[in-house]
Amino acid sequence: MGEFTNLRVHPDVPGGMRMLRQSGIRLFTMTNGAAAMTEKILAREGLIDLVEARLDVSGPAAWKPARAAYDYAVDHAGVRPGRASLVAVHPWDIDGAQRAGLTGAWLERRGEPYPSAMSAPQITAPDLEALAAMWRDAGTDPA
Repeated sequence: MGEFTNLRVHPDVPGGMRMLRQSGIRLFTMTNGAAAMTEKILAREGLIDLVEARLDVSGPAAWKPARAAYDYAVDHAGVRPGRASLVAVHPWDIDGAQRAGLTGAWLERRGEPYPSAMSAPQITAPDLEALAAMWRDAGTDPA
């Protein structure tokens, strides 16, 4: 498990995160792993200051895609689920977030079809920079 902290972010992540923050979007992370691992990765990549809080499932004591995990994250952010978006590459995470009332944004990195057994993502983009540009250019709130 310690090797996870050696992972590098995808090339689009730094630019995408900066674009989102420049657009006034608050960023949080929520992982089924340990927030400390996320913090190490973000710090190494020079991105930690862009993220308001790094959360994990130890807070709600429920793993995603359980609704309690998403409720914990939006409660921590102080917003209603309908005012929050989850951006992920995992369809199960998108499905869980949407069932909890969040907007689901899927990064379709591999070009594979989204599983029909799960609720379709409300937003699809090839990567984080493209998603950030979509939200910026639309001039609308991402939630």
